[in-house]
This record gives sequence, structure tokens and C-alpha cells, in this order.
Amino acid sequence: MALYKRKKTWWTDFSVNGQRFRESLDTSDWREAQAKEKELIAQASQGKLAIGSLQFGRMAFSSAADSYVEERLPRLSPRTIQTEKERLKPLKAYFGAISLNRISADAVRRYIVDRKAGNLSNRTINMEVACLARILRRAKRWHLIADDLRPLPERRDIGRVLTPEQKAELLSTACSRPEWQVATWAMTLALNTTMRACEIRGLRWRDINLREGVVTVVKSKTESGKRTIPLNDDARRAILELHNRTENLFGTGPSPDWYVFPRAEGGRKPDPTRPMSNWRTAWRRLTHVVNCPSCGEQQDPRKTCRNEECKADISNVKSPTAGLRFHDLRHHAITELAESTTSDRTIMSIAGHVSQKMLEHYSHVRLEAKRTALANLASSSIEVSHVTRNVTNEQVEEESRPQVIEKLVDVRGFEPLTPCLQSRCSPS
Repeated sequence: MALYKRKKTWWTDFSVNGQRFRESLDTSDWREAQAKEKELIAQASQGKLAIGSLQFGRMAFSSAADSYVEERLPRLSPRTIQTEKERLKPLKAYFGAISLNRISADAVRRYIVDRKAGNLSNRTINMEVACLARILRRAKRWHLIADDLRPLPERRDIGRVLTPEQKAELLSTACSRPEWQVATWAMTLALNTTMRACEIRGLRWRDINLREGVVTVVKSKTESGKRTIPLNDDARRAILELHNRTENLFGTGPSPDWYVFPRAEGGRKPDPTRPMSNWRTAWRRLTHVVNCPSCGEQQDPRKTCRNEECKADISNVKSPTAGLRFHDLRHHAITELAESTTSDRTIMSIAGHVSQKMLEHYSHVRLEAKRTALANLASSSIEVSHVTRNVTNEQVEEESRPQVIEKLVDVRGFEPLTPCLQSRCSPS
């Protein structure tokens, strides 16, 4: 074990269990260097320090982030890798050439403050810091600062549930224009299977068994998302319509490897061997469309009605489904299951959840369901109270007789006198 200087910086050189460690202590203060050396020795003794981790920790953050992504490529889906790269962009811009060993808790806190100043949500910032934490764990550095950092509070009411009227209106509106047909089929599957948008886009015809009436989610966001879901009548009808559409587009029945939602929807050359990217434009227009209160004509939001004979002011007219995310359909489907008599275990199996916490995050029991439940509780309480009172009265009447008989027993050991409950008995 030795401390030595390189220029103005202290370094340590020590061995633990036959393994040699040489590391910069990033300080010019001798007492601080001693404390850091003891900490490194303790980490090495506990197996928290490895030579590979030390080398990784010396890398600049940008290089370390690229190396980290490359290491994860075999284990993650392309979509997850893309998301990871997006989260790393602001981190790489901020920490850049700073080595992992020099990223302190104060530096992470400053990063959080700067990102919050850009009006970002707490959820977004927490996900970026979580990505930073995974890289620092790879370098065996996160545990040194983890106790000094806390995630920002996040909203737990994210997600929206439609009222029965809103759901009916949304389905009716979706069927009103042919250019919304693809989004309508996707919406029908989401509302009747709890599938995510990525799961719907990734469906192949080999994943659907119409004879058994089931769809198998082979590729999902999580491992628990891989599941088999029965098809109800609405979902089966949507699948059959998609099957007919495939035959019309390509002149033949779908191949098992073809995607149910093929690439380049609406284009000249749709490709069934590639999944479609999204239906974002159709979904946005579908959920924002309004009806003029004067003439009833359906149209996109605008200042005045497009009907030349009406021209009413519709600038303040807003669709009841404006801002509805496609993912909210999953929330809605799980909520309807939660409000039914379906058990939590069954709901988690259908939705692909692994914990009660996730089920609570996705289900939003509506006020009307709560009101009905409490109304039933009140009526059942009245019935129970009535039955309990009658049973108790009967028991009191039954129990009152032997008590009177016991009081009339002759203390001299003779047979008990006949009880008289109407009048007092007097000795002759």
C-alpha cells in the first residue's frame, strides 16, 4: 500500500487478495487522499472494485456512454436502445469529457437543477438520472453518491380513463372517416386486449389463432408482457377485417411472417415484411375533431365553422377526447377489468403485469363505480342491521324464560314452582 504523487495529484497503489490496484485519487490534499485510499481498499475487500471497472471509470463520460450502449445491444430491443440513446444525449452534452471518477453528487444535483430550468417533467429528469446511475454502477461509482441523491417526486395520476359516453363517441367518430380505419382497428385491439401500441405494431399473423380465439404477444416491453390473450367478439371482428384487408392489398392470404399492420400504410407500396411505424397523425386528428354546435358538421379545430352557410365561432369548442394518448386506452381497458368481478391475478395475467403496484398504477376506479359500491354497502348494511335486530330479539325472548325458572326454584330442594309471567304467586 503506497501513496504517491503525479504532478499535483495523489495516486494509490495497493493489493487485495493478490490483485493489484492503481488509481488516481483526484485530490492534491494528503489527508483527503488517505481517506479515499482507505475507502478504495474497503471496496476492493468487499468485491465492489474490479480492474475492469477502474479502467471504465477513467473514461470520459461520452466514451463510457457509447461503450455502455454497445455492451447492452445484445440484450435489449432496438426500440429500448433508441430510447436509451435519446436519454443519453443531454447527459453527454452536460458531462462530456468529464471522467466517470470525477462525477460527484454535487455535479448530478447541478445537472438536475439545470434540466428542471428547461421546464422538463420530473419523470423525464428521473429517467435520465437513472441512465446515468446505470453507467456509474458499471464503473462501481454509483454507490459512492447514491445516498446523497433522491429522485424528484413524480405524478402518480398519469393516465386517463374515458366515461362510457366518451368511449361511445370516440368509437363512433373513428368509424366516420376511412383514413382513420387503421387507427380504429388498433384502438379496438387496445380496448379489448390491454395491448400496448408497440405490441400491436409487432403482431404477426403467426401470433394469431382464430380457431382457438387467442392472440400471443411474443415481443413486449417487458418479459412479463409476453402472454396469451383471448379474443372477445370485438377484437376477433377487427382481426377478421384486417385479414380481409391484407388479402385485398396483396391479392393473397397473409403469410405467417407478415405483420398484421404492414409498413407504409396508405403508401403506394406497403411492405408486409416490416411493421408500420405509427398511426400518430390519424390518432391526433381523430381525438381532436369537433362538431360545430350550430350546424353539427364534423371538422378539425379552427376559429370558424368551415361550413360556408354557418361560419359559426367554434374557437372555444374542444373535443372531450382532446389530449387522449393511445396508451390511455390500455389504462381504460385495465380499469374496466378492475371495476368488474375479475380477480387481480387474472387482470395481471391479461395485462402482463408482475406486481400489484403496477396494477394500481394502470387502474383508475371511476367515481361512479365508487358511488355504486358505497350505495350497495349502505343497502346491505340496512339488511344486516334488520336481520341482526330480529335474531337478537328472538334470542332474548328464548333466553329470558330459563332465567325466570331459575329464580323460582325452591331453595329447600323441592321441585320448581310453575313460573307465572303474568302475575305474582303468593304462598297459601
